[in-house]
Amino acid sequence: MFKALLAKAYSLLNSTKKLDFFAPLLLRLYLVPIFWMAGTTKIDGFDNIVQWFGNDDWGLGLPFPFLMAILAIGAEIVGAIALLLGLGVRVMAVPMMFTMVIAMTSVHGQYGWQAIADASAPFANERVTASVEKKEMIISILQEHGNYEWLTSSGSITILNNGIEFTATYFIMLLVLFFIGGGRYVSLDYWFKRKVLASENR
Repeated sequence: MFKALLAKAYSLLNSTKKLDFFAPLLLRLYLVPIFWMAGTTKIDGFDNIVQWFGNDDWGLGLPFPFLMAILAIGAEIVGAIALLLGLGVRVMAVPMMFTMVIAMTSVHGQYGWQAIADASAPFANERVTASVEKKEMIISILQEHGNYEWLTSSGSITILNNGIEFTATYFIMLLVLFFIGGGRYVSLDYWFKRKVLASENR
């Protein structure tokens, strides 16, 4: 009886594979605006980005900052287009993951895990714990001297911790796409592959 139920359950689960193209499609569409905005924003402030990349005192102190800025912008903008079209997804995932590693190690890593400071969440470090008192003070000042209801009508007051949480999440999503590709039906990679295989079988 148990074996029959287990077999039925596996059969039902396997039947969902007909829709397996949704997962990589949604991953791609989720990442497109993130990388597009990151790349186009860098273009708008290109000179400042180059200075930030290269400056040892208040920037990242990276070597060849002009070239690094060009490569970062290229990976993000070309990568966003590739994800949207499902074209060269596995190839483009590599430089995009590289930009995430650079971001984690040179920008966000020093602040720990959390992107938004929350002392009650796992991995809260001293910086996050210290933000509780500061947030309470900010709220107190705004309540006393500002229109607090209006100021918070679009969302509650938060403190940005700027940790690696988001970049690590994007890296993992890209890693998944590197292994599974752009998915069936709604990616150009799928149709190009079908065409190549069809021509080889003639």
